Amino acid sequence: MTRLLEFIVALVIVAVLGVVVGVAMPSTGHVEREMLISKDLRQVYDVFSNFRRFPDYTVLRSFDPKVQFELSGKAYGPGAKIAWKAGDPKVGDGSLEIASIDPGFAQISEAGKGTIVWNLDNAWRGEDKKFTIKLERTGRSQKLVKVNWSYDVSYGFNLISRFSNLYIHGDPDALIQFSLSNLQNLMAAIPNIDYSKMVPSIADQPAKPILFVSTTAPRTLDDVDTASDKAMAEIQAAAKKLGVNIVSPRITFTTNWGDQNYTFDVAAEIDSTTLKLNGQDVEITAAQRPSLDAAAPAEASTAATAPAAADTAAPGSKDKYGRIVVDGNVKAVLAFGGKALKAEWNGTGAGLPQTRQMLAAYSQTHGYKYDDVTYRAYDIQVKAPVNNKGTIEGYDEQKFEIYLPLQGDVPDQTPEQEAGMKQPGLEEAAPAGSSTAPAPAGSAPAPAGTAPAPASTAAAQ
Repeated sequence: MTRLLEFIVALVIVAVLGVVVGVAMPSTGHVEREMLISKDLRQVYDVFSNFRRFPDYTVLRSFDPKVQFELSGKAYGPGAKIAWKAGDPKVGDGSLEIASIDPGFAQISEAGKGTIVWNLDNAWRGEDKKFTIKLERTGRSQKLVKVNWSYDVSYGFNLISRFSNLYIHGDPDALIQFSLSNLQNLMAAIPNIDYSKMVPSIADQPAKPILFVSTTAPRTLDDVDTASDKAMAEIQAAAKKLGVNIVSPRITFTTNWGDQNYTFDVAAEIDSTTLKLNGQDVEITAAQRPSLDAAAPAEASTAATAPAAADTAAPGSKDKYGRIVVDGNVKAVLAFGGKALKAEWNGTGAGLPQTRQMLAAYSQTHGYKYDDVTYRAYDIQVKAPVNNKGTIEGYDEQKFEIYLPLQGDVPDQTPEQEAGMKQPGLEEAAPAGSSTAPAPAGSAPAPAGTAPAPASTAAAQ
């Protein structure tokens, strides 16, 4: 009986000590980790301001490869949500919601620092669980971003939850540390370019019939001009022969921006989806992927994958991509169709490569999927130079619309569209020779781009 009483007293003492220790333990928990990332601040800020890339860098997928993610709410900023379900109890089920971002995306580059807060709901003990991501531009040349990712939780008066603070350096710490490492790898694959002055939008592009010519030129404005003029002349001659009208400015599809040469397609929209070739009506259709047993080498096109050689097939026939052979180098295909990320460039064609690169970087940080092998970026020359009695005028005041076709689940609007922002126009431009479009990356010189054809060949006839 005495031993029983001693045992009960011992239990009471342990319980009392447990309560005393629990009361003495902190009612909140905090853990944080830091990492330096060599990227533009706006890019890192955008990745954390939406959850579309979260599955690509979170460590949850490493813990459970079968974890399922589901996006909901807004696509960007406060209100964006992501939930996950996993069979592994180490991961469990949970969700995140962006509670706040400060400052807004339009001010982050000028501010040089920002804070993003995510609310967390999962099986970890405690209440008011949240991640706080603090970003700050740093480094001697201000080209690094210091990322401080912290986790905070309130345990209140729940003594059992307070004891869980002893393990805060377990799952919460591991999630932050390993996710930061994965994030660094993800950011390394994104072009390091400042797109903060670009105002992109998401546009619905209906499918349209076009005539096009594939060509290659050395990467200089003059050589690209010459190749574009020649291709456009072939398209105009073919359109006249077919009895169809060209109803768009010149369109350029980029196939390969090489170190020395530029491979591209020059195209123009026509007003008919049916062509009469060899006495037969031929319907223009979209390009198709070639069969795997195709023996011929891949060709370049507006919807294919590699440079095209001259096609000697008879007019009216189709190549392995389903594009109609019209006459000589001219082919017809149903292009566009679907959503595309759009930006504007005001100036000479030398700025187009940077704008295409900005669109690619923007798509990657915002989680917009694209396939630049099958669905090539293209630009439309909205405003062309004018040939005034042999003198080219307005060469530095051209206007282009650049498009990057998007795939899969795409939001209806970019954050810039939702905010009602617009790209500055030519009337707000600096003196001739400059541009209102975003500045190119500071680490790379401005390469030559797709130069425009003279007005006589670029405009709709």
